[in-house]
Amino acid sequence: MEPKKSFSTISIHGTGRRDKPYKAVVDPIVQNTTFLLDDITDLEGITASKGYVYSRVGNPTQAALEERIRLLEGGESALAFASGMAAISSTLITLLKKRDHIISDEVIYGCTRDLFEGLSAKMGIEIDYIDLSDPSNLRDAIKESTRLVFFETPANPTMKLIDIKAIANIAKSHGLRVVVDNTFATPFIQRPLELGADIVIHSATKYIGGHGDAIGGVLVADQELARRVRSTSLKDFGGCISPFNAWLLIRGLKTLGVRMLVHDRNANKVAHFLEDEKEVESVIYPYLSSHPQHKLAKRQMTCGGGMIAFYMKSEAAVKKLLGNVRLCSPAVSLGSVETLIEHPYSMTHANYPKKEQIGINKRLVRISVGLEDPEDIITDLKEALE
Repeated sequence: MEPKKSFSTISIHGTGRRDKPYKAVVDPIVQNTTFLLDDITDLEGITASKGYVYSRVGNPTQAALEERIRLLEGGESALAFASGMAAISSTLITLLKKRDHIISDEVIYGCTRDLFEGLSAKMGIEIDYIDLSDPSNLRDAIKESTRLVFFETPANPTMKLIDIKAIANIAKSHGLRVVVDNTFATPFIQRPLELGADIVIHSATKYIGGHGDAIGGVLVADQELARRVRSTSLKDFGGCISPFNAWLLIRGLKTLGVRMLVHDRNANKVAHFLEDEKEVESVIYPYLSSHPQHKLAKRQMTCGGGMIAFYMKSEAAVKKLLGNVRLCSPAVSLGSVETLIEHPYSMTHANYPKKEQIGINKRLVRISVGLEDPEDIITDLKEALE
C-alpha cells in the first residue's frame, strides 16, 4: 500500500501519477473544448470519469485541480466550478425541490444569503436562519421537510465558530445533509468531512488560489452526489471553470500550506496589536483567548488562520482607518497575498437584512491579513488611526 503523503506533498504532486502528456512535470493547461472519441458507437454513459467529451463537464486540467482538493479534504470526489457561488448554487439546485426546507446559520456571506433568498422566492424553498453556534437550536428548527443544514465556520464576517461535529451528529440523527463552507479555514486548518460533514464547499478564489488572479469554486462530496451534480447542474447550468483558471488554482494550491502558516503567524501578531489599540473595542480571532469560542477553535482548527474581525469604538474611527491605510488595500475578497481590509456593513453585507442584530454593525471591520512583513501591516494600521 502506498504510504500516506503529507499536506504539502499532496498540494504539489496530487496523486503523484507520472502519466502526464509529454512527460511534463507541471500539469499542462489543456485549453480545449472538445475531445476525440475512441469509439463513436459507445456513447452511452460516457462521463469525465471514463474520459473526456466536452470541457463544460470535464477537462484534464480541471480534473488535476479536483483530485488535489479531494485528497486534501479527505473526500471521495470533487468538482471544480467557475466560482464559489457556482459551487453552492449547483449543489443546492441538485439536492432541493419545491417546498424543501434549509436551515442556515444566520451569519453567512452576503451573496450566499442573496442566493438563498432567490431560491426561496423563485423555487419555493423554505429557509430558516438560526444561530448554530448553539447546536440545540438546530433540534428546534428541524421540520419534516428539512433537507440540509448549511453554515460557514469561521463565519463571514464575524468570525463566529460552529461546532461541526455537534451539528453533524444532530443532523445525521434526522437524515439531513450537512454542507460546510470551509473557505476561511481551508483544509490546512480544518477538515469538515472528518468531523461528520457531508459536503464541503470553497470559494477557491480565496486562499486556494491565494494570489487574487483567478476565480473558482470547488465541491467535495461522496461519489454519487458529485456524479449527480456534474451530470445535472454543472452540465445544464454551465458553471464550469476554465482550464486556465483551474491551472492558476493548481499553481496557488502548491503553496497553500506554507502560505497559511505565514497568514496565521501574521494574523496572530496583528490581532494582538489590535487588542491593545485604544480605538478598538474588541477583536474576534479564533486563536485569541478572548474569542468566546476559543476552546472550540483549539479543538476544531489547527491554527487561527488569516482572518480577523474587530469592532472600532466609533464609526468615525472606522472611516479614519479605511480612509488612511496605504499598505492595506480597502477592497472586498480575502485570502490573497496582499492584506485586504473592508467594511462589511457597507460592502460584502450591504444588502443583508437585520444585520445589526447579528453583529454586522457600522463599527465592524474585517481584515484579511496578507503575507507582507507583519510589522509593516501593523505600522500601516497604526499610522492610519493616528
